[in-house]
Amino acid sequence: MSSPPYVPSYVVRVAEDPADREACFAVRKDVFVVEQGVSPDLEYDTYDADAVHVVAVRDDGLPLGAGRLLYGEVAAAKTGGESGVGALGRLAVVKAARGLGVGIALVRGIEDAARALGLAVVDLHAQTHALGFYERLGYVAYGPEFPDAGIPHRAMRRSL
Repeated sequence: MSSPPYVPSYVVRVAEDPADREACFAVRKDVFVVEQGVSPDLEYDTYDADAVHVVAVRDDGLPLGAGRLLYGEVAAAKTGGESGVGALGRLAVVKAARGLGVGIALVRGIEDAARALGLAVVDLHAQTHALGFYERLGYVAYGPEFPDAGIPHRAMRRSL
């Protein structure tokens, strides 16, 4: 009888200190810039300064995933001017941690941060290959497919 595979424990938290923010950017570099070929000029933007960043960190300190939440005027600019809507973005999980629930935990952590800010809705732009992932978490696609950084996306939304 074989033992179950080792699944590392991890925590998801708001990246409040510089080390956590750097971990977020390192994950995004690995996934978006290196793996998917997105230009660093597109990946890192002025929105990063005011975003709520969320990081998943393994028990030994290794970052497994990251995401961000835009809110207020910045989110309103990205979501058509609606108030009370946050914009989830830059969700990334390192290849070795995929399938462990890290992405789900990050989305739920970002949603918790949105609720804490008094937001009622979370909007996102999903890569089309990830539509099923977000649908399983309660997001609904709307509007046509569009390119972002040369990758097909669809807008999705969930009420909190």
